[in-house]
Amino acid sequence: MSESDAFPPHLRPVPQRVLRQQQFTSLEEKPQFPGASADFVDKLDFIQPNVISGIPIYRVMDRQGQIINPDEDPQLSQEQVLKCYKTMTLLNTMDRILYESQRQGRISFYMTNYGEEGTHVGSAAALDDTDLVFGQYREAGVLMYRDYPLDLFMAQCYGNASDTGKGRQMPRDNASRAVICYFGEGAASEGDAHAGFNFAATLECPILFFCRNNGYAISTPTSEQYRGDGIAARGPGYGIMSIRVDGNDIFAVYNATREARRRAIAENQPFLVEAMTYRIGHHSTSDDSSAYRSVDEVNYWDKQDHPISRLRHHMLGRGWWDEEQEKSWRKKSRKRVMEAFEQAERKLKPSPQHLFSDVYCEMPPHLQKQQEALARHLRLYGEHYPLEHFEK
Repeated sequence: MSESDAFPPHLRPVPQRVLRQQQFTSLEEKPQFPGASADFVDKLDFIQPNVISGIPIYRVMDRQGQIINPDEDPQLSQEQVLKCYKTMTLLNTMDRILYESQRQGRISFYMTNYGEEGTHVGSAAALDDTDLVFGQYREAGVLMYRDYPLDLFMAQCYGNASDTGKGRQMPRDNASRAVICYFGEGAASEGDAHAGFNFAATLECPILFFCRNNGYAISTPTSEQYRGDGIAARGPGYGIMSIRVDGNDIFAVYNATREARRRAIAENQPFLVEAMTYRIGHHSTSDDSSAYRSVDEVNYWDKQDHPISRLRHHMLGRGWWDEEQEKSWRKKSRKRVMEAFEQAERKLKPSPQHLFSDVYCEMPPHLQKQQEALARHLRLYGEHYPLEHFEK
């Protein structure tokens, strides 16, 4: 082995005869640093954060539901559009009933989806049934589009014996090929998001990062969360293909998600979709958003740019929907939600023993001790607890 063979190829000494053959001026030399792709410059100049004008927002429909560019029309069938609309409105109905139920003390906690229905349903419609979904906490519409039963939504909110989570809060989803990960712009401020972007890019993972930028991280507005151009602008820094879409335009969300999914699988690389929308409701039933934003601001988005209204305008314009159908469907959807709600309310809670299950394959000694202590406590003081509301 020669002396130069001991070095990696990009670090091996260059023979002098080659140097003599390649005479470059200082600016013509090409940087060989392995960590970046760039040219040399001879002027001190810091890169300004606004060196690129704001990333544009892709849309297909205007606020009146009119297709702006016919070439971008996804050409969904009437049946597909009706399913999208009914899913969005059913979700809206469920939100209203469960929100009021929490205010009445009938359930402990709820997070509405008001104003963000287009991001849920538009993206869900573009996925394959076998795609794996990692939801955050405000993607109930994705589950609903995939025909997740109303009974199980209610069981989860009530934490009853039919709840697949056995009384534990926060919902989740299922199963395989491309992967989509939903999160809000507030979560993008966490270190986990940056690590996830970097791992996905360097490991060439076929994953869709879907960011719902709804303007607020609980009570923190975007103006106090970041100084850059939103979340989509971060993608190129990690080597991720990115796009920003109008999240209140279900067709724009559908097109972007469908194309990102196709390319993620074909090219084995991640994609970042930033859906611009607005959280009309409070962050959760534990929040009072009137403390940090005006009623006029909320009313503007509710009345002027709501994703359900935009799709309804489109359907009315195409003769696929009318006022009678609207009234009939609203009445029918409310009846469905109320039936599931009342059924869930009557069911028993899971056994307290489930406090200790589904954490370890084999229960460790410290949990066994806690389980035995709870059993002793309930034998002694069980009459002070509403155990009749729980499964044995």
